[in-house]
Amino acid sequence: MKPNYTVRHGALEGVETFLAVARRRSFRRAAAELGVTPSAVSQAVRGLEARLGAALFTRTTRSVGLTEAGQRFFDRAGPAFAELVAAGEVARDLGQRPAGLLRLSVPRGVVPLILEPVIGSFAQAYPEIELEIAASEEMVDLAAGGFDAGIRFGQFIAPDMVAVRLTPPFPFVVVASPDYLARHGRPERVEDLRGHACLRIRRSNGAIAHWSFVDGAERIEAAVSGPLIAHDYPTLLGAAIQGVGLAQAPRPLIRAPIADGKLESVLDDLAVMTPGVFLYHPGKRQMLPKLRAFIDHIKSAA
Repeated sequence: MKPNYTVRHGALEGVETFLAVARRRSFRRAAAELGVTPSAVSQAVRGLEARLGAALFTRTTRSVGLTEAGQRFFDRAGPAFAELVAAGEVARDLGQRPAGLLRLSVPRGVVPLILEPVIGSFAQAYPEIELEIAASEEMVDLAAGGFDAGIRFGQFIAPDMVAVRLTPPFPFVVVASPDYLARHGRPERVEDLRGHACLRIRRSNGAIAHWSFVDGAERIEAAVSGPLIAHDYPTLLGAAIQGVGLAQAPRPLIRAPIADGKLESVLDDLAVMTPGVFLYHPGKRQMLPKLRAFIDHIKSAA
């Protein structure tokens, strides 16, 4: 038979009162310590004794002593209750000031774009916060994974999350290395992509992402093909820089390689706009000061 480890309702009721009486060896002094009446102390102890089924004190008109059951209960309940009090103080402390472990779930491509510029200044500003960055393309359940928040492209954030904008909207741009374009030519229309090696992303749900374009008011979803399927944008763009093929990626991620001459953009007039990058979390009521401090810091640094 499976043991029942459930704490009974009210199991801790009266324990603090019992411990005060046991320490003071006096109902009256315990009442003064707790700020209640002696009769309230007596009632709480009687209730505890009734639930335990054992007398905890021997009482005379002149003194109060512990029974054997009371002494054993005191020896074990005292340290346990002190731990509960300490745990409550730790929780209260984390609820009042920026401290503790802050865990974020972030796509790899967002780390250099959003986080690397602020990690140093954030660590300096909040030395009592430990920042943990889990770089993954998986759309994790924040609560189940023990994360305080996540960072994602806006179109992938569930509607029940509170979203905080970190970047303005930006286009998804098709890029390739100058060498690739010299060998294969520049596509001028979406239809031209059929003759090109197109590097693709597999989403966390297992689907291979289509390439998206906009022609006036018309949205176009193109099913392209090519020699590489990656699970993150850094891998995809690394292959594009090596001349493996064309890639479609968020403009902020390709700004540096374009400036360095490693990539060139094509089909710019057909680029589709996306909402941008957002930090998301379960809700304001559950936000601890450590997360509020991070949000304020990253927004001030933008």
